[in-house]
Amino acid sequence: MDSVAVRAFLLDLQDQICTRLSELDGQAAFGEDSWQRTEGGGGRSRVLREGALFEQAGVGFSHVMGANLPPSATQSRPELAGRGFEAMGVSLVLHPRNPYVPTTHMNVRMFSAVAAGKDPIWWFGGGFDLTPFYPFDEDVRHWHQVAHDLCAPYGESVYPEHKAWCDRYFYLKHRDETRGVGGLFYDDLNQWDFERCFGYTQAVGRGFLDAYVPIAERRRDTPFGEREREFQLYRRGRYVEFNLVYDRGTLFGLQSGGRTESILMSLPPRVRFEYNYRPEEGSAEARLNEYLVPRDWLGERG
Repeated sequence: MDSVAVRAFLLDLQDQICTRLSELDGQAAFGEDSWQRTEGGGGRSRVLREGALFEQAGVGFSHVMGANLPPSATQSRPELAGRGFEAMGVSLVLHPRNPYVPTTHMNVRMFSAVAAGKDPIWWFGGGFDLTPFYPFDEDVRHWHQVAHDLCAPYGESVYPEHKAWCDRYFYLKHRDETRGVGGLFYDDLNQWDFERCFGYTQAVGRGFLDAYVPIAERRRDTPFGEREREFQLYRRGRYVEFNLVYDRGTLFGLQSGGRTESILMSLPPRVRFEYNYRPEEGSAEARLNEYLVPRDWLGERG
């Protein structure tokens, strides 16, 4: 296990993504907060606000240690309870201003659970997913094609398995809908050797910009009005619901005593909730419901 190499990759990935997103926005720059955690470790949180493209974009790096893994990490793996941990990762959420540009999330991370006299138990996790408000089929297919292609060198089963995992994970049970149109999600990745697992995680992290930037460039100048903006703010409410109710990363950060501002920078800067909202039948807003179910995007050609 080479945690030094993983840390170096993650720091470089944060730099590369922030540089490209700043160029893409063309107006605003990222500000940075470096922080330290009392129990061990720290991170650097970068946030771009009120840009030409992004209303808010957050890209965070963290590397933390602790004496005990929190419940969010041991719930599905009780054999890890009582072990100390080391966790590092890069996580981002982008909230564009234009409702026709999708919101998106990406995360890549490595965990190591340690105990005296025992070998460390390590694993990788991560993925990326897309949350459009006014979806375009060509955008969704491009997103999934990039995901498929970066998975291909690691086996034919990787994309369908991690695509299906994403559909299951980013699912709001109380709404009976997916958070968006999916992508990739994986956790507890250690069935290959360390270098192969690390290589796949690098491919996911580096592939994010290839998946997202062409979509943002294609839709950023699409005209919109108050109706589209209000619908975007309403649908952002679903993002809030998922992150605060279900997201394991949010729970891990809060339970492990992480920096609250950095953990919650994934939330949108503006959002609205409306009681019992129902889009008009046949409207562009109602059309979104067709996309909030798992679909085989690469099999739906023509």
